[in-house]
Amino acid sequence: MKTISILLTIICTISLSKLCAQDRSVFAKKVFKKGKYSMPYRILLPQDYNAEKAYPLILFLHGSGERGKDNELQLVHGADLFLKNEIKEHYPAIVVFPQCPKESAWSNVGAKEGGKNLRFVFQEKGKPTYAMIALQKLLRALLKEHSVDRDRMYIGGLSMGGMGTFEMVRRNPKTFAAAFPICGGAHPGTAVKLTGPSWWVFHGDNDGAVHHSYSQHMVTALETAGAEVKFSLYPGVGHNSWDNAFQEPDLLPWLFAKSKK
Repeated sequence: MKTISILLTIICTISLSKLCAQDRSVFAKKVFKKGKYSMPYRILLPQDYNAEKAYPLILFLHGSGERGKDNELQLVHGADLFLKNEIKEHYPAIVVFPQCPKESAWSNVGAKEGGKNLRFVFQEKGKPTYAMIALQKLLRALLKEHSVDRDRMYIGGLSMGGMGTFEMVRRNPKTFAAAFPICGGAHPGTAVKLTGPSWWVFHGDNDGAVHHSYSQHMVTALETAGAEVKFSLYPGVGHNSWDNAFQEPDLLPWLFAKSKK
């Protein structure tokens, strides 16, 4: 009986894994191409999508570990949140997970060894990376192809994607109504260009990869610049603070309540 129980547990685990994979397949696979730029992305349209209606758009940027061209890895963190039936019913939206190539990054940032954590060197200006240029072109294409409520466009991301969130807003300051960077960072001098959207910044205070001070400095700079900003610093949490952020019951209500109007 014990052996049968163990086998049933294994079968259930495998079945649940397959179910999750099937669920994620609801995100349609696409590849954006324009000139020398290309970018794989996954897109989830609202249930009963109606091109006569305008929907909010969420752009989510993954971390460095999910870079590549398989058009799969970028869904590892965050995608499941938008597959929940109650979320799809209450917050119909166009949800997009682009994938950054391995040889690039969302933001123009350098990293150096510096004790326990890497020391990041953020650019106050700097040229956009290949991935950032492709991402901006992808966004323009999405606006042409789909019925988007341009007053309710949102962006978020984790780690490298959190850094990319700050940079994407800086380069497109009038585009987004709200932004939610997780364990990211940016140059505090850019905050004056980031006051358009509302911000909810997340980080763990025991992050061994991206020190929480990078988020803290940005929050302080955003507040000084006059931006609307919230900050959730999780005690004892490491680099995976996205787990905490995705479990925040107010995250999506807060996000979808924001509008440029």
